[in-house]
Amino acid sequence: MREPKSRRAVVVGGSIGGLTTALLLRDLGWDVDVFERSTRDDARGGGIVLQPDTIRWFTERSTQTLESLTTSTHLVQYLGIDNYVAHREYAQWSYSSWATLHSALLRDFGADRYRRGHRAVAVVQDASTATVEFDNGGFATGDLVVFADGVNSVGRQYVSPNTPIRYAGYIGWRGLVPERVLSSETSAVLEDSVTYAVVPDSHIVMYPVPSPIKDGRTERLMNFVWYRNVPAGRQLDQFLGGASDGILSLHPDQVPHIEVERMQADAGRDLPPAAAEIVLRCDTPYVQVVSDIRAAQMVRGRVAILGDAACAARPHAAAGTAKAAADAWNLATEIEKTGGDLEQALQVWEPIQLALSAQLESRVQAMGERSQFDNSWRPADPELRFGLYGPGI
Repeated sequence: MREPKSRRAVVVGGSIGGLTTALLLRDLGWDVDVFERSTRDDARGGGIVLQPDTIRWFTERSTQTLESLTTSTHLVQYLGIDNYVAHREYAQWSYSSWATLHSALLRDFGADRYRRGHRAVAVVQDASTATVEFDNGGFATGDLVVFADGVNSVGRQYVSPNTPIRYAGYIGWRGLVPERVLSSETSAVLEDSVTYAVVPDSHIVMYPVPSPIKDGRTERLMNFVWYRNVPAGRQLDQFLGGASDGILSLHPDQVPHIEVERMQADAGRDLPPAAAEIVLRCDTPYVQVVSDIRAAQMVRGRVAILGDAACAARPHAAAGTAKAAADAWNLATEIEKTGGDLEQALQVWEPIQLALSAQLESRVQAMGERSQFDNSWRPADPELRFGLYGPGI
């Protein structure tokens, strides 16, 4: 029998996974609040490849149209020296940006129950409820607490303590560049494509994404991620401006200027001209420290973790937001199937999502090794395509 509709959920973390979870639980009749540590929107968020789980809310539940939130391409191509197209094949993908997708989900959820400036510091529970403590002295109690609080998750420390964070040996330089500032030559080379360039021990990927809607308008931006090896230890510590333990990203204003200059000089020397122009025209590049994080558990009592809090896989499959959305949809599905029996729902949900995390991590680790260390990344290999459940899936 379905439990009373007044059941309360606390969602910690208001990004894509957290908002999707909140929207789906609210649709099941739960009373839901989202607690987000940031006090403002983070426009730094880069491009997102839209896989079916990522856009499912908009295709099944939202009144917002996907056309206003996305861009698309029909080709995958690889560039060689002087923009020579070394490989090209048909493959249709759609894209958005973190800021665009987040804003759209927040419009559907509403600002009234989206509580900014709440950084979780602890969680406790008893037989019937769980309570989160925040650094501002506040508390929130619910029948269910879901942590979707990202790679530095407080919830993961509680649910799956001592989960290792293993540095992959390379970083990702990321950024967005308005298409309108690009040369006509570069625009022509990159048109209608997700574009790669592979060089020794490195590769870059580029694709167009929409900017957030402003004054009813949007513009196309070119998103890039350039993966570059930085050895662990002293070299990584110096790059990050101190001890590297626990640092998983650098905002644009945190990136050492000398490292930006070195990266730009290398781009001009090593990358095809179109890729080099994208990198050089980015005013605010930022850095992702590529790491493997996979929790051994996703449930402890009435507390669950999902998305990057549970598994922060390397970005090569472009599946991070898809995995977070899949975790959220499957959680809501199991709660509904069990008639609201939360304990049973979590028991069914956890092993399925853990298996998906393990499968994804294994695949992206192999992709990263091929591009950054083995130099065995081959453009025509279908195993190297995007996909949460497998290449192209």
